[in-house]
Amino acid sequence: MKIAVISPSTKSLNELCAILENSNATGVIARHEGGISKLRSVAEQERPDVIFVEGLYHDLRELAPIEFVTTHFPQVMIIILSSQQTPEFLINAMRVGVREVLPSPVSKTALEAALHRAQGKLGLRGATKRNGRILAFVSCKGGSGATFLATNVGYQLAGEGRKVLLIDLNLQYGDAVLTVHDRKPVSDIAEVARNLARLDASFFGASVVPVTANYDILAAPEDPAQSLQVKPEHLDAILNLAITSYDFILLDMSKTLDDLTIKALDRSNTIFLVVQAMLPYIRNADRMMNVFRSLGYAADKVELLVNRFSRNGEIGLEDLRAHLRVNSMRTIPAGYKDVARAINQGMPLAAVAKSSPVLKGIDELTQSLLPKIEQVQTGLLSRLLNIR
Repeated sequence: MKIAVISPSTKSLNELCAILENSNATGVIARHEGGISKLRSVAEQERPDVIFVEGLYHDLRELAPIEFVTTHFPQVMIIILSSQQTPEFLINAMRVGVREVLPSPVSKTALEAALHRAQGKLGLRGATKRNGRILAFVSCKGGSGATFLATNVGYQLAGEGRKVLLIDLNLQYGDAVLTVHDRKPVSDIAEVARNLARLDASFFGASVVPVTANYDILAAPEDPAQSLQVKPEHLDAILNLAITSYDFILLDMSKTLDDLTIKALDRSNTIFLVVQAMLPYIRNADRMMNVFRSLGYAADKVELLVNRFSRNGEIGLEDLRAHLRVNSMRTIPAGYKDVARAINQGMPLAAVAKSSPVLKGIDELTQSLLPKIEQVQTGLLSRLLNIR
């Protein structure tokens, strides 16, 4: 956990940091002597998980810098220490997004308890912290099958014992949940965005659809109008939490190229551009590849995923490779009947057509995403020997 502490008193600053360092031994603590006016620059430059701000607050207008930070950096948790403890002050502090108000001077017990609560809210306590990989599935044209592939790759990864989250970023008309589950979502990404001040592992767990014990989906909003409520900074905060809680985060992307889409692509470790070996798809794929290059993405960040591929088709893999100038390419064979049956039943392909060649292609992609045996052994040895 990365912590910043702001206090106008050198003595108090040292005492607060000493307590926090003992309770956050593996984390980073930054000290800043000064008042609340430093809050904005600390949030912008350091992006800590938690900021403790100590000060004497007599005027509610002094809380304005806090509202700026909680609005523009919703992933940052703010805890203030103040001798001002009136009901009016506490209510207004919560309104601008303060997570907790502690008395000042604060006791060691109260400060440690607040830190432990913050760790729990951020999903950093009581569970193994993960370092999830973010995979974006991008359709170059409607009907390419990107949603079906993303949801079923997620199901297969979960079947391999990995903890998986799929986020439906087709915000206006997304239906990723229906591809593998018949349960109506009780919440969605717009609801999470509206309540970002409450975002923690517990709240997030109540907002997703559990497809299996290891596989969750964060649905798109039912009302397309609510898609406008989801901003890039909201997605950033959600991903910051998700990568500590899941092994894989799959993004079912919209074809609309906007700030939210670019944020998702920037955060992705790998982009799977889903295409079919047909001229309209290839034309759009070429446009998308040019966009990726203009965004400065490395060539190995983008992989071409050729869906419904037939070796007897007029356009072959070499034609695609030469025209689109891609280094990595994978194929998923055609299998309309099996895929249609799975979608119509709202079930994963593996549950309705285990011998399907489409499932074989999806499973091959899934296996390629898992760590190699050598990597697992090396990682285990490093942990045992505490090698860094």
